[in-house]
Amino acid sequence: MSLKLYELVGTDASRPFSPYCWRTRMALAHKGLTAESLPWRFTEKGEIAPHGSEKVPVLLHDDKPVVDSWTIANYLEDHFPDRPSLFGGEGGRAMARMLNAWGDMAIIGGIFPLIIADIPKNLAEVDAAYFRKSREARFGKPLEEVQASRDTGVIAFRKSLEAMRQTLKHQPYLGGSAPNYADYIVFGGFQWARVVSPFRLLEADDPVYAWREKLLDAFDGMARKSPGCPV
Repeated sequence: MSLKLYELVGTDASRPFSPYCWRTRMALAHKGLTAESLPWRFTEKGEIAPHGSEKVPVLLHDDKPVVDSWTIANYLEDHFPDRPSLFGGEGGRAMARMLNAWGDMAIIGGIFPLIIADIPKNLAEVDAAYFRKSREARFGKPLEEVQASRDTGVIAFRKSLEAMRQTLKHQPYLGGSAPNYADYIVFGGFQWARVVSPFRLLEADDPVYAWREKLLDAFDGMARKSPGCPV
């Protein structure tokens, strides 16, 4: 069996930072699977075009491409049923589908304006230029203007996590007594921010911070060992 994972990096190939790739990294570890890392950068779209994608993650299983983090999670669950479940059954899979959308909108969407001008600092010149041009077109303003209000914006972001805090009062993980893909969906966003930006998203006394710390230490500290900022 051969597994390879295209994942987004910048100037440091050992520093993968896509939130979606981190969802997949954690899912693979949960399943006890190891994939060869294939570093990929924003302007290398030709590398993954033959696999039917313009974005990462792209997982190759015996050279068969599986595209998109949610599709990959389902693929791993269905093709490796003898390994630990990512969802804990079809009910868990159905709820994770909703959480996957919430993670995209509330977590990744909430974090992006807070760290957006820090991301190019991690990229080579050609990739930084691509990132700036494409994201400034999306927001209609310079990245620095988007990020300028982050000291107040982070307060609103922290408030948006209240449902998560309430859940963590009753169980150690979103998945229950142990982490599952529900946790990895949300964690991917926080790991992305940790890798690319020194901006502190969470207060140290926040239950979400404690939850993130446990996931940083999961799988023999895989995420914590990946280069990042001390936030």
